[in-house]
Amino acid sequence: MMKRQSPQLMTIAGAMVLAMAGLMGLPSQASAKTHDIKMTALEVEIVTEGTGKKYKAWTFNGQMPGPAVRVTEGDTVNFTLENPKTNVYQHSMDFHAAEIDFLKNYRAINPGETISYTFVAKKPGVFFYHCGAAPMIQHIARGMFGAIIVDPKNPKVWPKADREFLLVQSELWSNPDDVEAMFARKFDYTIFNGGIWKYHPFFIGAEALEAKPNERVRIYFVNAGPNEFSSLHPIGEIWDNVYESGNPANKLTGVQTYVVGPGSAATFDLVSESPGVYPIVTHSLTSALRGAIAALTITPVAKNAPLMPLTPWNP
Repeated sequence: MMKRQSPQLMTIAGAMVLAMAGLMGLPSQASAKTHDIKMTALEVEIVTEGTGKKYKAWTFNGQMPGPAVRVTEGDTVNFTLENPKTNVYQHSMDFHAAEIDFLKNYRAINPGETISYTFVAKKPGVFFYHCGAAPMIQHIARGMFGAIIVDPKNPKVWPKADREFLLVQSELWSNPDDVEAMFARKFDYTIFNGGIWKYHPFFIGAEALEAKPNERVRIYFVNAGPNEFSSLHPIGEIWDNVYESGNPANKLTGVQTYVVGPGSAATFDLVSESPGVYPIVTHSLTSALRGAIAALTITPVAKNAPLMPLTPWNP
């Protein structure tokens, strides 16, 4: 017959298990956090050009891309989407970082309704989120997309970044109701973070991204599509590291150009020693020359900036 262990011994054993988990870098329930995230689907006009020109968009929280969501591997996300009764169309939310039932959680809701669901961010990386209501191609094209960053539980699995940016690439149609043109891939612009030439300083209302020499610049990159592939390249530089889907386990080194398909993502590290301008472009030139160029200026006097500069854009 087995002897019953004393409460003291059980407490000690439990503490040892937690300590070993910490040493091994394993996530524990005690350190995981819960995030209550609420977004509102808003059918509004937003600025897409430095001149102040507006576009009839469908958005999350009135901006394109939607707000950046940031959690840590192992965290729980309680998500709620509201579709106000002032809207005309159905909307939904699909998180690529979640592993949950599609039919139950990603269904479209009518104006005046809300939907809530919970998921655990089990894998680190940078992931796409988007509306999946029909026709999904139009909901994404009109602005219902964004990114969620899931930081690794152990920050030592990759080099510490000195500066971070989030870039979301997408195609834009001048006529937001021309679904036929969307299916035919006849887009008018390709943009970063919802703005035409937003990070090209030669254009009105635009500003370059900035960093200091020898800083590790980390770019979280999502291709919202809905159709075109991105071939991301830093002109005058080479990516020091590229992480497929932003997962530190998926590491490539010394990469000139990296392809990111629609609905996918990657994280790019760049360390530039010399002051100058290094344009970040999609090397699919039909897209780059329609707006997908972001100038990265390396200067000792680089200013601090938010994760998504000029978003929302109010030139």
